[in-house]
Amino acid sequence: MKIALIGCGRISFKHIEAFVAMQERVEFVAACDPILERAEEKRCEYKKSIPDADVKIFTDYKEMLIECKPDVVTIATESGKHKDIAVHCLKNGVHVICEKPMALSTSDAQEMIDTAKQGNKKLAVCFQNRFNAPVVKTREALEKGRFGKMLHGMIQIRWNRNEGYYAQAPWRGTWEQDGGTLMNQCTHGIDLLQWMMGEDAVRVQAQTRRFMRPIEAEDFGCAIVEFASGAVGIIEGTADVYPKNLNETLSLFGTEGSVVIGGLAVNKMETWRFADAEKVGDTEEKVLNPDEKDPPTVYGFGHTALFNDFIDAIEQGREPLVSGEKGKKALEIILAIYKSQKTGQPVNLPCDFSTMEMKGIFN
Repeated sequence: MKIALIGCGRISFKHIEAFVAMQERVEFVAACDPILERAEEKRCEYKKSIPDADVKIFTDYKEMLIECKPDVVTIATESGKHKDIAVHCLKNGVHVICEKPMALSTSDAQEMIDTAKQGNKKLAVCFQNRFNAPVVKTREALEKGRFGKMLHGMIQIRWNRNEGYYAQAPWRGTWEQDGGTLMNQCTHGIDLLQWMMGEDAVRVQAQTRRFMRPIEAEDFGCAIVEFASGAVGIIEGTADVYPKNLNETLSLFGTEGSVVIGGLAVNKMETWRFADAEKVGDTEEKVLNPDEKDPPTVYGFGHTALFNDFIDAIEQGREPLVSGEKGKKALEIILAIYKSQKTGQPVNLPCDFSTMEMKGIFN
């Protein structure tokens, strides 16, 4: 299948890595960015591994679609532009993989989902940490009922995004194009928490702060999330950890099982304790790997697996693991957090809200 990249900024190198790893399945045909030099950089990155590749570069994605006719596009632009680009591509017969968050409002996310369904096209959201090996193993245990009744879970994202990070791209931290730390950095962890709790979130109560960073939105947030099962989730997310990224840790506790996945980006199994561990043969001593290393960046290794799943979904006529509907769930929780901060009240889900309505939240 022919695949193209729209948006050649910070995360786009992970897309190029995936294209290279998947060269037997996809042909990278075009890179597009309003700054042509960035598109050229991505072409050069790809051609280092595949010198004979014919990759065209564009500043206009609509022109790119007409000239190159890709089967699939991956969108890695500013978050506020995701919806318009995705809808246009889907309406023109192209499958879409969209970086997180898929949109900045529930209505925009739903429009993307509906457009994909109307055109019988696939839509996926880049929650690549779902493909981390410890996460996959934990999800399997959950689906087999090994946790018993889920009681509570917690996601902690303790990272650093300094002023230089925000200065690199003026759209970062703005309500119009980005949202804050929860919407940008913490959305992966929030997705994992809600996915693992086994039921939809129904109520959110939260606090956010702008402690340090020169942005419109928050650089810290915390929330209590109630799920339909009665289980409780706790969210802690910050971009203010001194002096560098510390950890992203998911903790899950049921009546018959406890799991903690930590490391830089939920990549290391730290606790694995189940009532049936002896019977199953996966005791904690057998599962934990003290030599397991962190990935070189917080982006981890999951993009290639997610992209492969997406191509499988197209070929097999099924939904991708992280479909648009599933990608929307984390967005709903984050928007409910923003609404709770603004109103000072708990928020019931589902919640129809946009980040633009949050302008002036700290004033």
